[in-house]
Amino acid sequence: MAIQLRRQFVLKKLHQLTGFLPLGAFLLEHFYTNSYAALGPEAFNQAVATLQGLPYLLGIETLLIFLPLLFHGIYGLWITWQGQPNQFQYPYVRNWMYTLQRVTGLILVVYIIVHVSSQRFGTQILNFNPMGKAVAHHPNEAYSIVHAAMASDAVLAFYIIGVASAVFHLAWGVWMFAIDWGFAVSRRGQRYVGYACGVFGVALFLTGLNALLSFTRFGGFIK
Repeated sequence: MAIQLRRQFVLKKLHQLTGFLPLGAFLLEHFYTNSYAALGPEAFNQAVATLQGLPYLLGIETLLIFLPLLFHGIYGLWITWQGQPNQFQYPYVRNWMYTLQRVTGLILVVYIIVHVSSQRFGTQILNFNPMGKAVAHHPNEAYSIVHAAMASDAVLAFYIIGVASAVFHLAWGVWMFAIDWGFAVSRRGQRYVGYACGVFGVALFLTGLNALLSFTRFGGFIK
């Protein structure tokens, strides 16, 4: 029993750490790079070409993105499977937030599979990539590839839901990380960290939404 509890403790900490550092940092970088679309197609294409030109890119992506994402996703699904939601029995804010954390995690599993398969590998899954080209393999056409996908209102709505889910999942995850890792111990400290995470989440969502809309006929609202 002690060994099992110790294993669960370590896995939980690794789950939080992978979500906070490599995956959280990647989300920030991803939104920042996509924000170049607000400056026009050439700026975005150049940003993508710069990333694709990095040395050891496959190794960096494997070690810092794909493997942490695989572990975080699988263990997150296991937590969801084992969880016993009680927000209706004990309708506290934290219980509802915990449930939303699990729901957004499930949404992100679907979202990431569709997004990566269509934009990274060029598959035409659910017609989410009508051009059938991968951004990673055609950096000079990166903007036009994403723009063609976002011409569909259904695809755009799917991506907005995905962005909102990713932002909430990260913001609430940061709050939980601060508590579980001892950075916010007192109730007052937890409240202030909660406020900070709320502001961070709103700012990050607006950044992601602005980048997303920059690929559409609507255009971004900030340059």
